[in-house]
Amino acid sequence: MEARIEQFWSMAIGYAPKVIGAILTLIIGFWIIGWITNMLKNMMAKRGVDETVRPFLGSLVNTGLKIMLLLSVASMFGIATTSFVAIFGAMAFAIGMALQGSLGHFASGVMLLVFKPYKVGDLVDIGGGNVGSVEEIQIFNTVLRTLDNKKIIVPNGVVTANVMTNISGQETIGVELTFGIDYNDSIDKAREIILRVGDSCPWILKDPKQGVVVGELADSSVNLNTRPFCKSEHYWDTYFYMLENVKKEFDRDGISMPFPQIDLNVPANVKMTAN
Repeated sequence: MEARIEQFWSMAIGYAPKVIGAILTLIIGFWIIGWITNMLKNMMAKRGVDETVRPFLGSLVNTGLKIMLLLSVASMFGIATTSFVAIFGAMAFAIGMALQGSLGHFASGVMLLVFKPYKVGDLVDIGGGNVGSVEEIQIFNTVLRTLDNKKIIVPNGVVTANVMTNISGQETIGVELTFGIDYNDSIDKAREIILRVGDSCPWILKDPKQGVVVGELADSSVNLNTRPFCKSEHYWDTYFYMLENVKKEFDRDGISMPFPQIDLNVPANVKMTAN
């Protein structure tokens, strides 16, 4: 028994410097990795690297340095790094087979960064329903922020596999609007009102010039279409301004905006009864 205790203490004393060295290496190494990652992000910011790419590259560098640090700590205990790399490779292959979908999202994230169909700050519509401003492009997901401040996390694979509309990526954007008026109202007068409200809107651009056309003779209304242009960041400001103020001006000038209704012509000799 005493021999085993002595052997235990002998091994503990022999491994103590290695354990302490490994702990210190991890602590100092993680601190240095954090410092390098922050320095890289600051350097990319100063050199004007696209802010869409910064989180992605920072995450890759941080992960790679941490793997190298763990391999270095393993070698301090006498573990052959070649064997460790082989084991790690086999584990990575097995994990990769189990996470094929995630790897697909990773590959899609790389494609998004290479081809840049959108960037941080763009207003996009993904798959015909996920509408929001791009807040961040991560390794596996794209994070959107909606107008009502909801956070939508869309897998990158879903982005590349669906139709994606970049609403605001062209710096200027046309705001599609439709206003219905009664068949008895004057088209010219309604057109004048819409253009007048457009001239008063602080965000609508003078070039291209706003126009108003008859888009449809609908069942209950004559629909007038207009498409004023504005800066991308003022899309919603322009949209809501036009809706509110055109309605106010229509009310003030006696232009009615009809709703769907049915006219019933009943012969005079027919009596209407209610059950």
